[in-house]
Parts: sequence; structure tokens; C-alpha cells
Amino acid sequence: MDYTISYYSDVVQAEILGLPDTLAARYVVLTRRMVVLGPNLGAPHTKAFGDGLFELRLKGTEGIARVFFCTLVAKRIVMLHSFIKKSDKTPLREREIAEARLKEVKDAYA
Repeated sequence: MDYTISYYSDVVQAEILGLPDTLAARYVVLTRRMVVLGPNLGAPHTKAFGDGLFELRLKGTEGIARVFFCTLVAKRIVMLHSFIKKSDKTPLREREIAEARLKEVKDAYA
């Protein structure tokens, strides 16, 4: 059985699909892989942040983007938040948004 991918909200989905072309193309390629193989694609594609929060790492000619996601029972992957990366470290505010949404999603499915 394949995994399914859903989005925290329609806004999150629109932001991800609205990424610059090479980043959006990379997102499509990696998420197709995730559906078949599962969310752990390993380095350099995914990274675990702990407490069930993960990031999908996108790189293209327009730059670098990150998409935070979590997994739920029944092979479900939920995309929580995305942003274009402009510095070496992930900005704290971006991670806080993802962590708040992660908590909300886990509470809703608990």
C-alpha cells in the first residue's frame, strides 16, 4: 500500500506548488518517491528534526527551499509548512510555525 500526502491547509498546498519552477519540479519528484518508498528518503533529501517533525530539502537553480512535514498512522504524510531558504540555518520562526502545526495535526488525530 502506498503512502498518501495531504496538506495542513489549502494555503500551504498553494505555497508549495507556487515555488519557483525547479524547486516545484524537485518537490514533485521527491514526493512521488515518498508515496512509493515512504517518507524517509535519507540524506540529502530528508532530515529529521525530532518529535515527529521532518523536512524535505529542495535544491534548484532558483535556490533552496524546505518543506516541513509529519507522518501519521495509516501511511499518511502531512505537509505542514514551506519556505525559501535564505541563510545557512533554518530560521527559528519557520521551525516554530511547523512545530505549532505539527502539534495541531497530532492533537486532531490523537
